[in-house]
Amino acid sequence: MLEFEALLRSYADRVEGYLHSCFTDADEPQQVLFDAMRYSLLAGGKRLRPVLAQAFCELCGGSAMDALPFAAAVEMVHTYSLIHDDLPCMDNDDLRRGKPTNHKVYGECTAVLAGDALQAEAFGTILRSELPAERRARCAEHLANAAGVDGICGGQFMDMLEDPPVDEAWITDLQGRKTGSLLSAACAMGVAAAGAGEEKTELALRYGAALGAAFQIRDDMLDVLSTEAELGKPIGSDAEEGKVTFMSLYGEEKCASMVARLTGLAVELAGELGSDFLAELASRLSDRRS
Repeated sequence: MLEFEALLRSYADRVEGYLHSCFTDADEPQQVLFDAMRYSLLAGGKRLRPVLAQAFCELCGGSAMDALPFAAAVEMVHTYSLIHDDLPCMDNDDLRRGKPTNHKVYGECTAVLAGDALQAEAFGTILRSELPAERRARCAEHLANAAGVDGICGGQFMDMLEDPPVDEAWITDLQGRKTGSLLSAACAMGVAAAGAGEEKTELALRYGAALGAAFQIRDDMLDVLSTEAELGKPIGSDAEEGKVTFMSLYGEEKCASMVARLTGLAVELAGELGSDFLAELASRLSDRRS
């Protein structure tokens, strides 16, 4: 689908250009901190969350440009979470997207501060945007919910417990917070940027949750089935650390079935929203290799 590819690229390129303009002040005493922030922020990736924010804004009658500060803010929070996730006190990873992790390049203290600063600047980016105050507040609320104790931070804490329950309810809750929350927030922020109401917000949150669950199960599969070259990070790390994952619970066949079911739900919700783009995006993510 050439139309899908072109739209996906336009969303990704637009936010890429915005992110490249961030944290460029020269000759500041905290210049190395800016460098560390940009190192991870500009390290590539799918830009899935900012793509979703822009797509939902356009779908609800706004423009992708209206959503751009919010799309960038989502990516800043996502990047902060990856920097901290890689730290020695957490997953202690050496590679991210085929490059040394932030703390391997800049040291642990600077990496911690780079993550902290990115999270703070994400909210600053939202609040300094030119959209009406009510829309900015709604977007900030969605992002705060995804970043805090009910989202990324809560999920990361659960992921670090030494003797967690070994069941589907636990891992579904954990990954819904750690992965799904920010994907759902990106969708809802796009709706808020357009000034749309609760009905669209609810559909956006449900689409993001289904997409996020399928995305995480596929991630668990790739940690076993992919290669370091494809993923850009070590494979098998979940098993080495004894983490409970969907793959450790169910194996490849059932995980593939779960991905198919959740993707089907996301496609169905995209149909309710009237978006071929969102349906195609969900379908393509279901069999990704990286």
